[in-house]
Amino acid sequence: MCGIIGYVGPREAQKVVIDGLRRMEYRGYDSAGVAVVADGEVGIAKKAGKLANLEAEVAASPLPAASFGIGHTRWATHGAPTDANAHPHRSASGRVALVHNGIIENFASLKAELEAAGVEFTSETDSEVAAQLVGREVDAGADLADALRTVSRRLEGAFTLVALDAEQPDRIVASRRNSPLVVGVGDGEMFVASDVAAFIEHTREAVELGQDQMVDVTRDGYTVTDFDGHVAPSKPFVIDWDLSAAEKGGFDWFMRKEIFEQPKAVADTLLGRFDENHRLTLDEVRISETELKSIDKVVIVACGTAYYAGLVAKYAIEHWTRVPCEVEIASEFRYRDPIIDPRTLVVTISQSGETADTLMAVRHARVQGAKVVAICNTNGSTIPRESDAVLYTHAGPEIGVASTKGFLTQVAACYLLGLFLAQVRGTKFGDEIATVMTELESMPAKIQQVLDASQQVLDLAEELHSVRSVLFLGRHVGYPVALEGALKLKEIAYLHAEGFPAGELKHGPIALVEPGMPVFVIVPPRGRDQLHDKVISNIQEVRARGARTIVLVEEGDDEVNPYADVTLRLPQTSTLLQPLLAIVPLQLFACEVATLLGHDVDQPRNLAKSVTVE
Repeated sequence: MCGIIGYVGPREAQKVVIDGLRRMEYRGYDSAGVAVVADGEVGIAKKAGKLANLEAEVAASPLPAASFGIGHTRWATHGAPTDANAHPHRSASGRVALVHNGIIENFASLKAELEAAGVEFTSETDSEVAAQLVGREVDAGADLADALRTVSRRLEGAFTLVALDAEQPDRIVASRRNSPLVVGVGDGEMFVASDVAAFIEHTREAVELGQDQMVDVTRDGYTVTDFDGHVAPSKPFVIDWDLSAAEKGGFDWFMRKEIFEQPKAVADTLLGRFDENHRLTLDEVRISETELKSIDKVVIVACGTAYYAGLVAKYAIEHWTRVPCEVEIASEFRYRDPIIDPRTLVVTISQSGETADTLMAVRHARVQGAKVVAICNTNGSTIPRESDAVLYTHAGPEIGVASTKGFLTQVAACYLLGLFLAQVRGTKFGDEIATVMTELESMPAKIQQVLDASQQVLDLAEELHSVRSVLFLGRHVGYPVALEGALKLKEIAYLHAEGFPAGELKHGPIALVEPGMPVFVIVPPRGRDQLHDKVISNIQEVRARGARTIVLVEEGDDEVNPYADVTLRLPQTSTLLQPLLAIVPLQLFACEVATLLGHDVDQPRNLAKSVTVE
């Protein structure tokens, strides 16, 4: 949520900033604004609504030409999405403009202090407090960097702050705590942003900023310090995707494009995981094999779609390692006083690596002495940096707010982690691990088979897009697939959808079934005969009550035919790996239903791609 960009260089700052904001629209927002400095004056334009509203505003009332500026897309927390509450915010004297991502938890007391000193506020936001505080420091004679440093030390909560001063040309300063910030290094120009997508058009050279650090940038370079002013280490890196990866490539939606990218994304996640001795490796591990062998519990912590990927992982990890595995919703994890200790392995899953609830869980786990492994798609993000090990999914940019290839690659990465733990702990022989890996490596081609047969799903969406409620049923690893299928329909089609364990039907949910209601059922492969037969019984239960049954079942399984109104065939695979195939038709169905209903599939209402506040 909340996109931030700052620019210093020879180009027209307003254009660079607005283009950067457009690259970050996928994060979710409800207002946008830009500030530039020319001739010692700060010019600001900001409007509620989409970026097009801001562009219309600056077209009608042009800002002066400038070589440095800042911009922001806001996702409302404190105060409604209005023009006044949009960023940037200006200090009382007019010298300083500032944008903010995050939540300032002690803003009320700070605001009261400023109001007592005679400062008048023009917005309802917590963010304006930071702008007024920095402005007062600068007005009192402080250098802009020193002013931001002083203010950052006073703030509590999560924040990225980016500020400029009308009297200090071609200079931007920024600070971060618990919120993303990255520096882009160009040729005679510099960028700061909450996401590398903002400047990927201009440079692939970037620099990570650590916790409680700030950066001072001019067109000639940058300096990173901590909040006490000491020079701090920073980590340069090269962005491993280019601008074309973030374009739609002929698809109507980024989400649809990303669904069809899944064969490659999963293949990239699996690529290069064996070393020269044919042993599995992770990207970066700072946990000894002795420590991994001593682990007596695994706890997976994640939010939303990543949480459902963790539910799939639980089955695989326990089956392959014989170590008990719990799956926790990150927002609840540290508040329930979980029992974790140095013999607990905490696995966090986050596409962005900046998910606030998951980041707080990482920090809580490490305070308790647990080792933490991160599964993440974003190189250099905060969660991997603060973990003891990381397994990158290498999925490339995921722009659609509703995660698709993120889910598949997270599931694939969880399988890799489970096999790696089995290898280290000796619960699987090398040839057994190789057999599973061989099957995993066949999955991209099988995912492509499912995509090649997508017309049946699109036709089904055309038939069912006017329904108001849909149920999804599964057992074993099919249950998390049912949950994720329901979530996709909720997120982008705004339909009531629920996922249930099929065996729980008779304990209450079957009361929801009424004639004509679509019920998707994920049938496990026939290798799980007892489970397979029980799911067929569940299909009969809902069909007897008038449900329209849409059954996802492996090729060659004809036992379901008498009970299925629609049969969606999946390539044959083992039970544990079936989620990589079964979720794909459900993603396609949700995307097509949302399209037919006329919704913005990539930017669904009220949602943000990366939730960077608790």
